[in-house]
Amino acid sequence: MNVLTVVSHPRKDSLTFQAAGRFVQGLGEAGHQVEVLDLHGIGFDPILKGTDEPDLSVEKQLFSQEVETEIRRMKEHDALAFIFPIWWWHLPAMLKGYIDRVWNNGFAYGIDHLHHRHVLWMGLAGVSEEQMKKRNYDEMLTHLLNVGIAGYCGVSDSKVEFLYETLDSKPEHYERLLEQAYHLGLNYAKKP
Repeated sequence: MNVLTVVSHPRKDSLTFQAAGRFVQGLGEAGHQVEVLDLHGIGFDPILKGTDEPDLSVEKQLFSQEVETEIRRMKEHDALAFIFPIWWWHLPAMLKGYIDRVWNNGFAYGIDHLHHRHVLWMGLAGVSEEQMKKRNYDEMLTHLLNVGIAGYCGVSDSKVEFLYETLDSKPEHYERLLEQAYHLGLNYAKKP
C-alpha cells in the first residue's frame, strides 16, 4: 500500500517524530510505500477561512490552493496514518485544522467519501493507560477518531493506538515506545 503518514508536532527532535521514524521504518520493511507529511514543516495553516468553509449548496466546490494541494496529495495514497501528541485529551490544533480544512465536503463526505482503505491514529499520551481509562478518555478519543471522523468519511478500517507515559524519559521506556511504533508500521492494516 501507499501510506500517507501525517505527523503533527512543532519539534523535529520530539518523541512524536522519533515514533514516526520508527513507524515508517516498519512500513518500509513490510513492503509499503510511504510519504511523510510534516504539517509544521510545510507551514500548513490550520485556520479555516471562508474559501474552505463547506458549501453544501454546490455540487463541486473549489477550495484554496493549499487545500486543493493536500486533497491531491491524499488522492495519491490508498491508506493513511496520523502520528500526534494528545493534548487536552484531543488532537493538537494543527492536526484538527488539517482535518477541518482538507477532509471537506464533496471530497471526504457529502457526495463523495474518502477512498482510503485504512487509517491508523497513533496518539502519544503523557499519562499512563490507567489515567487515560480513568474517565474514559481512551474510549472518547477512539470513538471520535474511528466513528466521528474516519467512519463518517467512509473509512471502515480505522484503528487508534496509544503510546503511553511519554513523559517518562528513561531510555528503556522510550525504546519500548519506539519499538511499539515500529511494530505498528510492520503490521499496518494486518488483521489480528
